[in-house]
Amino acid sequence: MENGVSPEQGATEASPEVGRAGDGASAACSQPSPRVRPRLVFHTQLAHGSPTGKIEGFTNVKELYAKIAEVFDISPTEILFCTLNTHKVDMQKLLGGQIGLEDFIFAHVRGETKEVEVTKTEDALGLTITDNGAGYAFIKRIKDGSIMNRVQTVHVGDSIEAINDQGIVGCRHYEVAKMLRELPRARPFTLRLVQPKRAFDMIGQRTKSSKCLGEGKVASGKETLRLRAWGTASLEELPSTWEEAAARSVDDLLESYMGIRDVELASTMVEVARECLSPADFAKSLDSVLGEFVFPGEFVDEVWAAISGAKGGRK
Repeated sequence: MENGVSPEQGATEASPEVGRAGDGASAACSQPSPRVRPRLVFHTQLAHGSPTGKIEGFTNVKELYAKIAEVFDISPTEILFCTLNTHKVDMQKLLGGQIGLEDFIFAHVRGETKEVEVTKTEDALGLTITDNGAGYAFIKRIKDGSIMNRVQTVHVGDSIEAINDQGIVGCRHYEVAKMLRELPRARPFTLRLVQPKRAFDMIGQRTKSSKCLGEGKVASGKETLRLRAWGTASLEELPSTWEEAAARSVDDLLESYMGIRDVELASTMVEVARECLSPADFAKSLDSVLGEFVFPGEFVDEVWAAISGAKGGRK
């Protein structure tokens, strides 16, 4: 197992004067050795095929992508998203805010660019959008029977690079979802998409991703590396059962209200609620932490109810 204690990374060296022979200090009075920080090393490959590399020393998603890019001598902007323990475009295994200490990271890089013209005949296109935390929004789900489901060249995992020639690289998922919702009906529009570079056995996937239960072993330890959009990474205990259930419910509400999926955002909202005693406290705290989203009051109330329900009805 790679992830253990490393004396050379993160350890604080003792002052040269401490414990020096002849300085009059006895061994009993010496300062205790500093606590050695764990060295976290992860294995990674390019999803379409590559040798295995090792990465360490990252504290957020952008730094993670930079480390992967350095290993494979590519630009970080080539990486669209990462999956854990499978090379396939499997949205169930998408790297979000947490990495198990034994997880294997597969990076999906830019493949072919394509343009599609679509006429919006209904209010909803049937797309669920997420983003990689580093500037790319991409398709996480295509609803069966929807407008986009009938466009055979659009796939789960495709990154949306432009809408009607308006570049959207750097936009968050909720901004892209809002742009798509506001497109007028009965008028054609153009999407410029970038599909992930695929291995031969990945060709043909469209709306759903295989769960590949036998591929890759999910970490069995009790700790996980938490990558935060707001702040640095930290080594934490795995979420409790009720926290996982609450995050799933909040993620469902994000898709219902905003057309996005974001497990890290949902987990952050659960964390905020954990310290609140009432819906009013929750709304105020949510605004201070995630004010950029401008969540509607009805949505905030439903999120509070979902989280409270997952905790067993405690307010």
